[in-house]
Amino acid sequence: MQIHEFSGKELADVADEFFMAATYRTDPDFRGRVALQALSRGLTLVQATCWGSRSAVRTDRMAARASEGNRVVFAVQLAGRGHMIQRGRFAELAVGRGVLAEARSPCTWVTPTEARYLTLSFSRELLPLRAAEIGEACARSMDPAAPAMQILVAYLGRLFTIADGLSAPQRLDAGHAAIDLVAMALRGVVPSVPAGDGSAAVLLEMMLTHVREHLADPRLQVGELARRHKVSVSHVYTLFERIGTTPGAYLREQRLRAAKAMLSDPRYAWLGMSGVAAAVGFVEPRTFERAFRRQYGMTPKCWREHCLSGV
Repeated sequence: MQIHEFSGKELADVADEFFMAATYRTDPDFRGRVALQALSRGLTLVQATCWGSRSAVRTDRMAARASEGNRVVFAVQLAGRGHMIQRGRFAELAVGRGVLAEARSPCTWVTPTEARYLTLSFSRELLPLRAAEIGEACARSMDPAAPAMQILVAYLGRLFTIADGLSAPQRLDAGHAAIDLVAMALRGVVPSVPAGDGSAAVLLEMMLTHVREHLADPRLQVGELARRHKVSVSHVYTLFERIGTTPGAYLREQRLRAAKAMLSDPRYAWLGMSGVAAAVGFVEPRTFERAFRRQYGMTPKCWREHCLSGV
């Protein structure tokens, strides 16, 4: 954890590094403190405390900066009050409320009281929502009583506390889980936005093709499939209902089919079971063996012996 304390004169530099660039005005005796947990490159969780009032204005020129144009920040107010304006919407900030802000649009942020808040900053490309949905989500104050918000706030608070004890891969996974929870909470406040990226059938076919072409990638699970196609996990499940299955079942079936073909091909006879498992995206050979036996009624080794016995 990194901790920085600063005065009003230093606020702009601190915000540029941990939040987003803006022009700030503060009380003469203003002071602040940020505690940073870096979950991965470009993905940070920050708890900030400000003693004294402040206002921030992010201009059109600042919003056009290419260096931070993809950044979004989700903030939860832990103490104090204020308001935010972005995309023509006014969001009231009170204890427990959350709000999303994007770097690519001008905004105004006013906090007339001492305040404390928790922010998750990351690239908008990681948020499993369509671009239009992200724009509609900005500056919409989120009800602290909503179940999704309660889960999200509890998770962020706990992650901030324990992040020091996590390994780098665990931090990355935990950060992506936090982003998925942000998306879940945002879906409760975002109005329905018509799809502008093709029909559901086309999107489904793109996903099916992507699965078949990336079977060896062990990271390819339902959440990752949603992230790569800029949609929510629930939308992925809705799309796969069109072909009478779930995304997880389809992915597992395609991996097992590919493994079955490799095991029956004499060109791969030299490859051990762990190698076959890895080639189709199974990290653990035992998991692969159990799934194969459940699907085909025999172990991968028995299937290979049966197919190659006459070769």
